[in-house]
This record gives sequence, C-alpha cells and structure tokens, in this order.
Amino acid sequence: MDTLTVIKALSNETRFRILEWLKEPEKHFGALAYMHQGCDFEGGVCVGAIAEKSELAQSVVSGYLVKMQKSGLLESKRHGQFTYYRRNEDGINAFKESFLKEL
Repeated sequence: MDTLTVIKALSNETRFRILEWLKEPEKHFGALAYMHQGCDFEGGVCVGAIAEKSELAQSVVSGYLVKMQKSGLLESKRHGQFTYYRRNEDGINAFKESFLKEL
C-alpha cells in the first residue's frame, strides 16, 4: 500500500466523509441502500445511495469510489446493474500501520 496514494484519496472532504459513512452504513444509508436484491456483500452500499447522500452526480461519486478502491480503502462487488462498495478494513489498518511507521 502506497501511503501517499491513500493520503491523496483522503484529501478530498467528500471522499473522507464517504469512508466515514461506510463505517456505519445502516445509520447513514438505511437498510435498503445495501443488500439490495439479495446481494451478499455485507456492509456494501450502492453507488446511487452514496451519490444521493453526497448530493453529487453519480459519475463524480463513481470516480471517487474507484480512486478510494485503487488506494486500498474500499472494496466493491457488482450485482446485476448495481455496484456496491464497502470499507476494506484490512487496507485501512495497513495504511494506519504504514503511516505511523513513516512518522
């Protein structure tokens, strides 16, 4: 994991808030935003629900989510026409450990 790539991904306030929201998806998105149509991706939230909460265009949010996934902070699963994202706790913990070593 490249620490600088993660820091760049988190430097945008909306991307940072998305990561916070995904820590407690039921609280921030409600039960219907994830597990839609029998999706077995626990804690995963549909891109559309994230876009609606952030009040940004879905295309913008999709770009943000891809950037965060590439940095190791999120993981995704496609289910039909929907893509769901959730936190990658292993990636987040690896970033924390790496960041603390660099300080």
